[in-house]
Amino acid sequence: MREARGLTPVSDGARLRWSALGDTSRQPPVVLLHGGPGLPDYLGEVAAMVADLAPVYRYDQRGTGGSPWRGRHSVARHVADLAELLDAWGVPQAVLIGHSYGASLASRFCLRHAERVAAVLLMSGPFVGDWRTGDRAERTRRMTAAQRARLCALEELPHRMEEQEVELLTLAWFTDHADPERGWDWAARAARRRRPVNWAMNRDLGEEGRADPLDGHLAELRACLPARAELLGGAADPRPLSALAALARRLAVPLARIERAGHEPWLERPAAVRAHVRRFVRGAVGSGE
Repeated sequence: MREARGLTPVSDGARLRWSALGDTSRQPPVVLLHGGPGLPDYLGEVAAMVADLAPVYRYDQRGTGGSPWRGRHSVARHVADLAELLDAWGVPQAVLIGHSYGASLASRFCLRHAERVAAVLLMSGPFVGDWRTGDRAERTRRMTAAQRARLCALEELPHRMEEQEVELLTLAWFTDHADPERGWDWAARAARRRRPVNWAMNRDLGEEGRADPLDGHLAELRACLPARAELLGGAADPRPLSALAALARRLAVPLARIERAGHEPWLERPAAVRAHVRRFVRGAVGSGE
């Protein structure tokens, strides 16, 4: 299948690397928003699930992967980046699929540019309420005492060598998955591929999110969501699915629960996620099989 690539400058001088899979003359396209914050794009497997139904755009958020940039990060700037990319791609409206932090970004984009969102699927996020307590407890349960101690030791190092960074990320990420053995392998691969991590971006956006949580904007978000809006989450995500269920109730949107899957459900239950995402995209763009 045809794939286009580009590096697009935005208004403050940053350059954002993007790719588009499929026939980009078709409207509306799907735009995938990856998580982190501070990671490069990793949603290629999800893009391949639906690129025959609609063109699929992905991009590295500023300061990650092939999008070089240094400076302070803000949610408003990330929202503006997406709007400017849509302009550059000639896309008046898009179907947004956001994963993890990307689900938060999609939600914030809806708040600012509702007229540009044809449909939105929020995958493994955003989480509202006191979800962090449950997340910490479940991750602790999934780790051995030795693993917990090693992760703490690595986090406290002022500077980490390459192998120490890979080890830290593997320990931090393997508990995202329902299957601990396969989860370790997935996390170890991701620790080498989703690099380098932009820790400054992670810190800046994390601080802003805690200062102005999405929780305070849910009534407004509910009012501006497109008619087709859904949530999807892995039932075995350490982040409690109850937090997604609470969000679904407050937004009055359906929640699809993927059994025996964690934070990246397409890895553990690819057939179930593929079926759900294809159904969603077909409904959003009017495509048949």
